[in-house]
Amino acid sequence: MTVDLASTPVRTLQTADGRLAYREAGSGQPLVLLHGGFTDHRMWEEQIPVLAASHRVIAWDTRGHGASDNATRPFRQVDDLAALLRGLDAAPAVLVGLCMGGGIAVDCALEYPELVRAVVVSGVGTSEPVFEDPWVLEVVAEQQRALAAVDLDGWADAFVRWAVGPHRDLSDVDPRVTRLVREMGLATLAKHSPGEPDHHVPVTGTWERVPGIKVPLLALNGALDSPDHLAMAARLVDLVPGARTVSVPGAGHYPNMEDPARFNAELTAFLEELS
Repeated sequence: MTVDLASTPVRTLQTADGRLAYREAGSGQPLVLLHGGFTDHRMWEEQIPVLAASHRVIAWDTRGHGASDNATRPFRQVDDLAALLRGLDAAPAVLVGLCMGGGIAVDCALEYPELVRAVVVSGVGTSEPVFEDPWVLEVVAEQQRALAAVDLDGWADAFVRWAVGPHRDLSDVDPRVTRLVREMGLATLAKHSPGEPDHHVPVTGTWERVPGIKVPLLALNGALDSPDHLAMAARLVDLVPGARTVSVPGAGHYPNMEDPARFNAELTAFLEELS
C-alpha cells in the first residue's frame, strides 16, 4: 500500500515550551525519522511512503526547525524526543537520524534506553562532533562569516556545500536535492534572529558512554560524505558492540535524498533483521 504524503498533514504535540511538529503515516512498529541540522522533516519525503508500508513512521521537526516552535528556555533535544515518543505512545522506537538527527538518536539510546529499539545513523557519530578536516573547517568558517555579515544567500551557498561534499562540484549533484537543502536551510534560518539566545543544552560524555549501547546500530553513510562525518560514524561503529556500516555509493551527506532507492533498500534490510 502506497502512502499519499498529501494525506499526512503536519501535526503538533504541545509541550511545556511550545509545540513540536511531526508527520505520521502507516502502522506497526514505531520508527522515527530525525532530520539534519537546519533542515526539516521534508528531507525524508522519499522514505516516509516506503517505510509506512510496514511501520508507524513519525517524521519530526526538531525544536527551532520546520514547523516546530523555537525554544524560549534551556532545553535538550533528546528530552524533546523522549517527550514526543511518550506523548505519541511510540516507544520503543527505531530511530533513524542523519547528522544532527543521528546524534539525537544516539543521545536517546544513552539517556532513555527504554525508549529505543534500534538506531540508524547517517554521517554522524554522536552529538559531540569532532571537526578537523581542512575542507570541513573551511565550510564551517564560510557559514560563520556569512552569518556575521547577515549574508543569507552566502550562508545558503555554504550550507549546500555539505550536500556536495569535498569530492564533487555542485553540477555533479541532482539540482532537486541541492534546491531542497537550500530551501530548508533558509526556512530554518528565517525562524531565528541575529543575536537571539541559544537555549540548546548539549548532552555530554557521549563518546565515553556509547560502548554501553545495547540495541542494534547501523551506520548508513553516503560514500562521498566528508572525511570527518565518515570518521565519526566509523568511530561509533567501532565502539558499539555488534554495530556495522553500510555505504551508499555515489552519494554525499544526504544519501537518502540522492539515492533513495538504495538507501531505502539498505534500511529495509536492517529493519527486517529486527523482526
